[in-house]
This record gives sequence, C-alpha cells and structure tokens, in this order.
Amino acid sequence: MTSVVERITTGRPVFSVEFFPPRDNDDERVLWKAIRELEALDPAFVSITYGAGGSTRDRTVRTTARVVQETTLVPMAHLTAVDHSVAELRNVIGWYAAVGVRNILAVRGDPPGDVNGEWVPHPQGLTYAEELVRLCRELGNFCVGVSAFPYGHPRSADLDTDTKYLVQKLRAGADFAIAQLFLNPEDFLRLRDRVAATGCDTLLVPGLMPLTTPRTLAKSVELSGAPLPASVAARLEHLADDPVAFRKAGVDLVTEMGERLLAEGVPALHFYTFNRSKATREVVGRLGLVPART
Repeated sequence: MTSVVERITTGRPVFSVEFFPPRDNDDERVLWKAIRELEALDPAFVSITYGAGGSTRDRTVRTTARVVQETTLVPMAHLTAVDHSVAELRNVIGWYAAVGVRNILAVRGDPPGDVNGEWVPHPQGLTYAEELVRLCRELGNFCVGVSAFPYGHPRSADLDTDTKYLVQKLRAGADFAIAQLFLNPEDFLRLRDRVAATGCDTLLVPGLMPLTTPRTLAKSVELSGAPLPASVAARLEHLADDPVAFRKAGVDLVTEMGERLLAEGVPALHFYTFNRSKATREVVGRLGLVPART
C-alpha cells in the first residue's frame, strides 16, 4: 500500500477525489460507476468520508475495503471522534488496518444534527483532532492527514488562533492537511503562507468542488463558512435559470482556480465529487493532470 504523501510528492502535479459512502443499493451503483470512471485517470488517492457520530461508519469501512480489494486505487479513510470512546476508535482503526488501509484522515468532526451546535466529547472519548492523530500514530504505521480551514474553523476566534491549532495538529504527527472548500484561490494561498510563517512545512492540499449547478455553488458556500465572493457571484448567479450556461461557467471558474493553484506550486488538487465523475474528469483533463503512476 502506498501512502498519500508518496503519491502527492512525485515531482509533478496530481489530483485526488473524495466520495461519501452509499446510503442504499442505488447510491452504491452510482458511486461505483464514478469510481471506475475515475480509476482510469489514476488519481493519487481516493478519500471515503465518515458520517457524523459514526452514522456511516460501517459503510465507510466496507466501501474502503472494496476499493482496496477490487481496484488499483489508493484509499484514504476518514475517522472522527464524534460520539466514540477511545476503545471504539481503536476498534475502527484496527478494522482499517485489517482490510489494508494505511491512510487516515483524522478529524474531530461536527456535532450530530447541527454542525454549528455545541461540541460535547464522549465521556471516554477525545476532544481534539490532534489527540486522534496521536492515537492513529500509536496504533500502526499510518499516513495521517487532517483538515485545514482557509477561513478558519467556525469555532476559532480568529485566523491566528486557527493557524496555531492547525500547526498543533500537524506537529502532533500529521503528514499532510486537506483544505476545506474555498472559492478564491488566494484564500488558500494565504493559509499556506500563515502555516509556513510558523516554520511548519507539512504538505497542504487545496480542496475544490466542480460548480455544475446552483446547488453545488450553495453547498460550496455553506461548507466554506465564508460569504460568496463578489467575483464568483458576478459570473454565476445570473445564470441560475440556464443550466447549460451555469455548468459551463462553473467548470471554467474551477478550472481557472486550479490553474492558479498549480502555478503557485501546490502538489495536488483534491476534488469533492458528490459521487459523480464527469465534471471532475473535465477539469482534470483541462488542467493536464497526468496519472500519478508511470
């Protein structure tokens, strides 16, 4: 099994993709269609998400195991501390190791039902993502990633405080960080500058979502935690009633973001796919991102 870091430090830019576990058989067919279509482009790794409170834990483990057993892809499984005791977390990490997973994204996670609700740790659980990073490190030879927030975590007082906490996670043993969504590439680049200013040189990977519909735009804004940039609104909002024009402009915009980030030397672009492949394949093709393997 190859690590995420090995896959994104090949000396040439690569891409990765994120999926969420299927809720039913129909979802599973859609997901595996996307996986097979993207497998041909050889993404550096594929990320499988993990529901709040472990709501999709079993499906995440099962889907990740299938990726290991039935594809040529390198999987990265998510793990959250929400509503889990340390014993349960140890069990899940053991499951991942047993099915051959060696890459884990360790995130504290959002409160179930309300992402902005009060965080309440499990009585026998963990409180901070850096504790989860250390636990993964203790239990095996894992490549461990964490989340980064270009606009700061919603619970951080300011960007300086957020940067301090991010660097603590990285120095706890994380090998890389994946940035949550943003709609202005400069915001990711300033995050990278803030981390570098602390003397930390851990890899940071930007996260992008192809903007194919007004729904994906709204979701991107929601997940970013920042207002819609005026420049993006000017390009897309007036096209809300024209699906073809909106999709074209949205794919153009995300492609331009990717071009800017690659020009600034980012090693990889991470795409949030909504379990679809077509738009991601278009953007990857336009950016000239070659397969990671030779």
